[in-house]
Amino acid sequence: MRSVLDPLQFVVITFAGWNQRQQQVVEYLLEDNRVLREQIGSRRMRFNDDQRRRLAVKAKTLGCPC
Repeated sequence: MRSVLDPLQFVVITFAGWNQRQQQVVEYLLEDNRVLREQIGSRRMRFNDDQRRRLAVKAKTLGCPC
């Protein structure tokens, strides 16, 4: 049995680890948003123009969720 990974196995293992880390980051950010929303209660969040612009730039890079 070989003790050295072939390049394809290396890529698959690396991607799996990266994907898991990204999922953990997403889960943390979702929970962070839940906590912040609990703190503001039922009040509406108000953004200034700069904040709306920054959010729009980030959203555009994600593309359409359709």
